[in-house]
Amino acid sequence: MTAHRIRHLLAALTLFAAANAGTSWPAAAASGCQFTGVERVVAVGDVHGAYDRFVEILRAARLIDDRQRWTGGRAHLVQLGDVVDRGPDSLKALDLLDGLQEDAERAGGAVHSLLGNHEVMRMLGDLRYTTPGEYAAFVTPTSEEVRASYIERVKAAGETLAEPPKLGLVEMLVAFGPNGRYGKLLRQHDAVVQINGIVFVHGGISPAVAGMSCEAINETVRRNVGDGLAQTLSDPTGQLATSVDGPLWYRGLAQELDAFGPMVDEILAAQHAKAIVVAHTVTPDGRVRVRFGGKVVQMDTGMQPAYVPAGRASALEIDHDTMTAIYPDRRDVLAGAGAQPAVAAPAPK
Repeated sequence: MTAHRIRHLLAALTLFAAANAGTSWPAAAASGCQFTGVERVVAVGDVHGAYDRFVEILRAARLIDDRQRWTGGRAHLVQLGDVVDRGPDSLKALDLLDGLQEDAERAGGAVHSLLGNHEVMRMLGDLRYTTPGEYAAFVTPTSEEVRASYIERVKAAGETLAEPPKLGLVEMLVAFGPNGRYGKLLRQHDAVVQINGIVFVHGGISPAVAGMSCEAINETVRRNVGDGLAQTLSDPTGQLATSVDGPLWYRGLAQELDAFGPMVDEILAAQHAKAIVVAHTVTPDGRVRVRFGGKVVQMDTGMQPAYVPAGRASALEIDHDTMTAIYPDRRDVLAGAGAQPAVAAPAPK
């Protein structure tokens, strides 16, 4: 990230600093990234602002009703990150996840909203994939004045703008900043969680990260986007939250050839896990994909049609030892090591 862009970001983040005086970054959450004895887990990959499809697949997985209320009982929902960017309704999806968390806990279940690389990009002010609808969600009757104030601040700092910022941009940056509503929320989210010996993570666990516990990964990523934000902005390639072999960006488990299998075994052994569920990389056929003898499951099936026209919403259900891919129109029992090919079955009414 260039010094020019950093200065522009900081100008936006400080625009309303007086209104948030005395507010501090949230403290790192207590250790709680490992769970055992969970009877039913449902994982959902990249949403990218496809709110309607997200709701549709949560209903198909029997986690919410027609009024978006939690009906999953003691199930654990894992959303694997990348709720934002590429589609217009990311704010609605973030709000839905936030609201479901408390409802699930009251029912004895849980919602694990994990960070994806696009959440981190948003917190760093990287808006390359932000859509007009996402800016529009932050527009208020005072947005013209806010934009004018931002432009004056940039000019006073001796900087220039190639073009006027979009309406809602400044409000978005503030909202995802350290003291903003969504910035505070996301800075409390984990990057990785392990349930019943299965690791759930947005990008993947690389050999370089395999020796880190989930607690260490989450604490480091949280620091990268929290009190270490300035360092991350100035040196993104050197930080766990933004490096190509970090848990939010790594694509090896989705892209390496089958010969990578022994390395997958080493990664799992280092993580004390039996499988890893990832998103981030769209599967070739838009279906949930099992790799390396059932040790890796790919979850990104291209939920946002503006990004993947032939994609679809999907969820992965893990009920005891059975893995099932859920789609709006069907359910496929997934083949694992030594199992028979996947069997298609109609979705329940």
